[in-house]
Amino acid sequence: MSSFLHQRSLQNPFSNPFPISAPSSANTKRPFSSILGPTTLLALLSLVVIVGVFCPWVGVPQAFSFTSTSTSASKWDHYTLEQALSFVARNGSVIVCIVSQPYLPFLNNWLISITMQNRQDMVLVIAEDYASLHQVNDLWPGHAVLIPPVLDAEAAHKFGSQGFFNFTARRPSHLLKILELGYSVMYNDVDMVWLADPFPYLLGNHDVYFTDDMTAIKPLNHSHDLPPPGKKGRPYICSCMIFLRPTDAAKLVLKKWIEELQIQPWSKTVKSNDQPAFNWALMKIAKEVDLYLLPQAAFPTGGLYFKNKTWVKETKGNHVIIHNNYIVGFEKKIKRFRDYGLWLVDDHAQESPLGAL
Repeated sequence: MSSFLHQRSLQNPFSNPFPISAPSSANTKRPFSSILGPTTLLALLSLVVIVGVFCPWVGVPQAFSFTSTSTSASKWDHYTLEQALSFVARNGSVIVCIVSQPYLPFLNNWLISITMQNRQDMVLVIAEDYASLHQVNDLWPGHAVLIPPVLDAEAAHKFGSQGFFNFTARRPSHLLKILELGYSVMYNDVDMVWLADPFPYLLGNHDVYFTDDMTAIKPLNHSHDLPPPGKKGRPYICSCMIFLRPTDAAKLVLKKWIEELQIQPWSKTVKSNDQPAFNWALMKIAKEVDLYLLPQAAFPTGGLYFKNKTWVKETKGNHVIIHNNYIVGFEKKIKRFRDYGLWLVDDHAQESPLGAL
């Protein structure tokens, strides 16, 4: 399937504010001989020379510029979050992921699964480097945006590293910006696969929806309250799959999350990531926010789905989003996806808005 099938034709993130009028019918009736005399030709030639010399320094509207790699790159470099959200949002909601270039194969796999649920038009990719920004927007215009400053993409590659912490620690601030612009947002890590549409599971009108990262089996009718603290004094909610409405309470969660990250920065002795801070934030302000734990059977952690075949069989037909966590390393994650028939890139690459990348 051509990637053009996934591009919207009714809206462009960069509309032309300077439409070119049709030529006047009166002007077309004048003979060329009365217009292009020797003096006029000389004047036109001089004008062409002047424009050729000074054009690089003249502010020509982008809408009139010829398409080129440098022009395209420059255009997307100045593409704002507000513009991007306006372009992709559906009914006031967006689906967001955050990637750097090493994660692009997982982005493509995740996108294929979303396309199978007809939700791809709602996706906004927050790129953490210019290479990802340009590559995604060249293939799928308007669906990627960069929020400065730019991080070292390679440093964010290894789980547990300071680069990985810096990468994930920006998540709450990105999500807060989206809420402040008035949009609801579903955040996903890209090492996930959709088996069904998750939106019907966002029951009620709660502020924040999330999933449990624990492998202990819950009853099918389990509570949707924030689980009690575990051995480390906090819950084990996953920061990988979150839905937030643009309420003051949801914004408070994100602000508290940012605050907790500042209290617990990465160090060589405590190689943290953003998830513990998210759990401390939820626990400390739970009474001030309407929280909702999504059903485990629909949104299982990878430690349960990939390691308990009996449970998977018993809950077959209930699974909605599968997270490939509880395993470290790109190659290992890809192999496990393949082993379970979830590495969709192999057979369905052309169903992705990005094609085969």
